[in-house]
Amino acid sequence: MLYNVYEVQRSWMSAASAWADLSGQWLKNPLNPMSYGTMAPIMASGLDVFAHASASRGKPDFGFTEVEVDGKMVSVTEEIILRKPFGQLKRFRRKGITGQPKLLIVAPMSGHYATLLRGTVERMMTHHDVYITDWRDAKLVPVGEGRFDLDDYIDYLIAFLEKIGPGTHMLAVCQPSVPAYAATAVMSADKNPCRPATLTMMGGPVDTREAPTAVNTVATQRPLAWFEQNVIHTVPVFYPGAGRKVYPGFLQLSGFMAMNLGNHLVSHWSMFKHLVDGDEESADSTKAFYDEYRSVCDMTEEFYIQTIDAVFQRHLLPRGEFLHRGRKVDPGAITDVGLLAIEGERDDISGLGQTKAALTLATELPDANKKYLMAERVGHYGIFNGRRWREQIAPVVDEWIAAHAR
Repeated sequence: MLYNVYEVQRSWMSAASAWADLSGQWLKNPLNPMSYGTMAPIMASGLDVFAHASASRGKPDFGFTEVEVDGKMVSVTEEIILRKPFGQLKRFRRKGITGQPKLLIVAPMSGHYATLLRGTVERMMTHHDVYITDWRDAKLVPVGEGRFDLDDYIDYLIAFLEKIGPGTHMLAVCQPSVPAYAATAVMSADKNPCRPATLTMMGGPVDTREAPTAVNTVATQRPLAWFEQNVIHTVPVFYPGAGRKVYPGFLQLSGFMAMNLGNHLVSHWSMFKHLVDGDEESADSTKAFYDEYRSVCDMTEEFYIQTIDAVFQRHLLPRGEFLHRGRKVDPGAITDVGLLAIEGERDDISGLGQTKAALTLATELPDANKKYLMAERVGHYGIFNGRRWREQIAPVVDEWIAAHAR
């Protein structure tokens, strides 16, 4: 019932957003005598903020048309290399650029679309042939396509790496650090020629027993039955995935916002003041961030529950008990992959030490193939986006990839 109630509310808010937008535009129209009053800019700005906050959002576009490579601007086109029911492998082809290292960026399946990593992709395209996992919104996948759990996620990564070919490097942002690490171990144990040359893990929950955060506490203070009963809902009949059990994106967004509610309120107050002052550029910057942040998607029940159980509650990977298709995943099988673990000093999602643990687990990997970076004064989002990502973190990733090319 909750999902249906949300859909009704969403339709009401969409109508209210459209009304607020039209009203705000009319208050700013020079043909309207009221637009010359002292209250008009304040009222129009308030309506603008409300219209933006209450608008419905779908899947955003990456929007790349060109990127700078070796001091020249080259055109970029998106290609779907491999399609699967719950996700596709996307490539950003740069016209006339060949011979650069192949890089698979693994986007998190944690409520947001792969476009959350737009800044990551843009920076890495300057030196790499970039691919990304473009996960689908679970409510759009018909029930007939079957399940999608943590085992399937690992299978998808292996299939994507095999499609791209030998010598590919892999970069996992946040949540996928665990399945990416597991896929690397499985492929290494099988001597798969398409195992990644390097694996970079950024702010990932490899061992959440290290420096637990509020996210870890929420995941461990309640039994699995509580999550199944309180956050899992059925997709309504008017979506292709009708009848599928999911963890809805709107619930995930509520959790994201609640964690840092004060910061979000301050951001919207600043947006309002920028609009009143006529500083459209600063206001647009905040709007762009929230356009992405509020664009959320559903994840399947089985993937969410299995992740809570295996990663956050039972810590199966660091305890040596993580299974893939009934087979134990052995980090000791990783012997020739360059592992780079990156953490943010101020990360409030994955605490310090949680990602670094991946280096310790790879007991048979030479020290020369291990590297750790703790990014000072960087929070979770700043690990893969923003100025410090571009200027301090990405160059380290570039160097690591170049030093371990196959």
